[in-house]
Amino acid sequence: MPRATGPLADALARRAVLLDGGLGNQLTALGGDLSGGLWTGRVLAEQPARVEAAHTAYARAGAEVLITASYQVGHDPELLERSVVVAGRAARAAEHAVWVAASVGPYGAVLADGSEYRGRYGIGVSALAAFHRPRIDALRGADVLALETVPDTEEAEALLRVLAGTGARAWLSYTVADGRTRAGQPLDEAFALAAAAPEVIAVGVNCCAPADVLPALRAAASVTTKPLLAYPNDGSLWDAATLTWHAPAAPAPWDVPAWRAAGARLIGGCCRVGPDDIAALAPRLR
Repeated sequence: MPRATGPLADALARRAVLLDGGLGNQLTALGGDLSGGLWTGRVLAEQPARVEAAHTAYARAGAEVLITASYQVGHDPELLERSVVVAGRAARAAEHAVWVAASVGPYGAVLADGSEYRGRYGIGVSALAAFHRPRIDALRGADVLALETVPDTEEAEALLRVLAGTGARAWLSYTVADGRTRAGQPLDEAFALAAAAPEVIAVGVNCCAPADVLPALRAAASVTTKPLLAYPNDGSLWDAATLTWHAPAAPAPWDVPAWRAAGARLIGGCCRVGPDDIAALAPRLR
């Protein structure tokens, strides 16, 4: 089967690339148990074949990038490395070239208390860098690092500090609401942090409402010429107190042509976006 032999950054310079969708919802659809602090990492630890099946479903839907199940794993090096191996197997079995992106979730995700949607953890940049460094080291076997669902600029600064000088390639993706980071910082300032970082191949947003995508992309384009990315949720609202999703009364519109016109080159879905949604998105990117 074909393999993604060239850097993802080269592809993004030429065309739009299709991301996968939400791993958690697909694992649930396959019967996975996501309870507990590890979330998708629990299925990775107990039933890695089920994680591979979830990745395979997205590859069959046309996804060109598979994001690993390492988002909430923590510091277990064996489990972090396994996430890359499992996604890699699905990528190699695909009928088209597929890259593997290693998910580096925010500090708040490991706390498993919803604080990744608030940020401002109160521990400082140095402590956040120390937290992320061993995770990033363990995940560097992937084609690219997905620094995703970042809620504030302090954590972005920490992640960029860890990446500096490593030669690794990554994308930086904030989770946003109402034109600001989840912690309330202006988006142009947030994206400007990565503008000069050679390790960062793309910047953008994920795990947000579709309506928040276009303003964020425009803010990013005002401060950087890097390719942009977008993989929002399906439009449902997450209630961190009850750990439940509330679907919108009507499907939230995805203005993909406007996203592409604003500079988005890496496009897919996050929570509650499944393989059928990715398959429907594929022809819109061609």
